[in-house]
Amino acid sequence: MKKNSYYLIPLLFLVSAILLTGIAGCSKKAKVSKKKEKGPIVVASKIDTEGALLGQMIVIMLKENGFKVVDKTEFGPTDVIRKAIKSGEIDIYPEYTGNGGFFFKVDDPSIWKDAKKGYEKVKELDLKNNGIVWLTPSPANNTWAIAVRKDLSDKENLKTLEDFARYVNGGGKVKLAGSEEFVSRPDSLPAFEKAYGFKLKKNQLVILSGGNTAQTEKAAANQTDGVNFAMAYGTDGSLAALGLWVLTDTKGVQPVYEPAPIVRKEIYDKYPEIEKILSPVFKSLDLVTLQSLNAKIAVEGKNASEVAKNYLKEKGFIK
Repeated sequence: MKKNSYYLIPLLFLVSAILLTGIAGCSKKAKVSKKKEKGPIVVASKIDTEGALLGQMIVIMLKENGFKVVDKTEFGPTDVIRKAIKSGEIDIYPEYTGNGGFFFKVDDPSIWKDAKKGYEKVKELDLKNNGIVWLTPSPANNTWAIAVRKDLSDKENLKTLEDFARYVNGGGKVKLAGSEEFVSRPDSLPAFEKAYGFKLKKNQLVILSGGNTAQTEKAAANQTDGVNFAMAYGTDGSLAALGLWVLTDTKGVQPVYEPAPIVRKEIYDKYPEIEKILSPVFKSLDLVTLQSLNAKIAVEGKNASEVAKNYLKEKGFIK
């Protein structure tokens, strides 16, 4: 009996060691597995060129940092995507600071024309009223604009919106392509009309679905259905390539539209690291950079995901 116990004790130590090692290994695997199981996070974007680009950057950066992502980029126009994030159908998408004037009524609307003040105000109001967190914006103003064919601009001396008002009121031929949002929102075309004293008739408008300026600008460049003016954005990269001139907003009618990721507070509280992941990327996207990247999609015909991935690799944000 004593003889057998000498063999039994080492055996017990061996079994215990194996069991403990196994438990530790399982625990380690569980931690690794848990780390990898972040999300899922539903990423969306608007349906224009830049929306697709920025949406893909968010998708790629989150995946690179271990998040499971549901890709719903190019989801819909502002009103549709706004309802989706408020209802919890989507979790994060790139929005524009100037839209704070569309979302909220404030005592001093001029605040939206100041980049810093506008951002702080929409950040404050959206968190308080909707539980939506605004992350770091890009230093680029993607404001509404009207572009004209360069040949017509030179012929009629159309350089500013004041020139455009003179041309419209003088009976000049106008066919402007724009989205339903651009034509109807009080802070877009109607704001231009009110400030500069002109009014476009229904037969002077070609309304295209969605808000993709690549379509409106190509329509003007190609004179599709007689279109010679187009809704445009400040960061569009295809304007020069398509032979279009952006009419200067001399009265500063438009708010500052800086793009920034916005995320539901529930998701932000659970994964606060999202801000550190996306902040450096959006800080790097100045006006010239966005124009260049947008041009690769709108002019060169490259896929938004491909353009986003190449940029993120080039800047060292991903491997």
